[in-house]
Amino acid sequence: MFKNKTLLITGGTGSFGNAVMERFLDTDVKEIRIFSRDEKKQDDMRKRYKNEKLKFYIGDVRDLASVKNAMHGVDYIFHAAALKQVPSCEFFPLEAVKTNVLGTDNVLTAAIEYGVKKVICLSTDKAAYPINAMGISKAMMEKVLVAKSKTVEPDRTLICGTRYGNVMASRGSVIPLFIEQIKSGQPLTVTDPDMTRFLMSLEEAVELVVFAFQNADAGDVMVQKSPASTIIDLAQAVKELFNADNEIKIIGTRHGEKRYETLLTKEEYVKAEDLPGFYRVPADRRELNYEKYFAEGDKKLTSVEEYNSDNTQILTIEEIKGKLLELNYVQKELNEWKNRAEVTR
Repeated sequence: MFKNKTLLITGGTGSFGNAVMERFLDTDVKEIRIFSRDEKKQDDMRKRYKNEKLKFYIGDVRDLASVKNAMHGVDYIFHAAALKQVPSCEFFPLEAVKTNVLGTDNVLTAAIEYGVKKVICLSTDKAAYPINAMGISKAMMEKVLVAKSKTVEPDRTLICGTRYGNVMASRGSVIPLFIEQIKSGQPLTVTDPDMTRFLMSLEEAVELVVFAFQNADAGDVMVQKSPASTIIDLAQAVKELFNADNEIKIIGTRHGEKRYETLLTKEEYVKAEDLPGFYRVPADRRELNYEKYFAEGDKKLTSVEEYNSDNTQILTIEEIKGKLLELNYVQKELNEWKNRAEVTR
């Protein structure tokens, strides 16, 4: 499907952008365009990969003109550019709106204008029943992609989305924090020991996007079924892997945090298509007819649960350790830790 095609990755210098780029770089894709506002990270990528297929575009999704500048000749888009950290979005909610909502609209507007064949927009579990600015802005992003998908024929530009949980060891996430705290001899800071989070590797997140690319219809949001763990068990698993005796310190929840995350709301679960390993949430195709909102309902909603990180498979500490050991980042940090321990003996 990607043979001789041009792929644009917005936010291409981030953790996910790098993973997607690596997934496709050795295929017969014609060109991969990395679009971001960070020239330092772009230069680092340019020097690291030294690959003629990679093209770099400086720009910001908030600026429609810079988005259009990268859009000519593009076949497919993976839209990963976003403000993702919960605390910073709490303090600067309008910045989250500008990037996550208006930025997405800019990308989709340009994609439709330039005849891009398919656009996959990346969302988050925090968009389901959102309580923080990051989740609210991502929920609005999903509304934008669904609404925009109705304005264009899908055989011209197909717009869909993916929603996934915490990506393990991504920039700003808790696993690198725990490892850094172990290395510096500090306590591992846990917000709430009973808090649960979905656990996905970057590779699994990329495969969700590929699955959506191959199977989604216009306006769909695709969700991958994922296991979860409590934060206290995750901290303990990291401690045991590094054979560390650091204290685990309970500090309480932070700005905008939930005790568990939801991947499918009750309202979505009742209409979701259950696929092997995935859920497909079809877009609401009702027209703007207010009479139907008063005359029609759905009795099934009363008997359905949401799909969240408390009622999915909860991993044991040993299972968490196995999942952590699949991560290149953790393997690298473990090797450095062991070498450091041998030197200090």
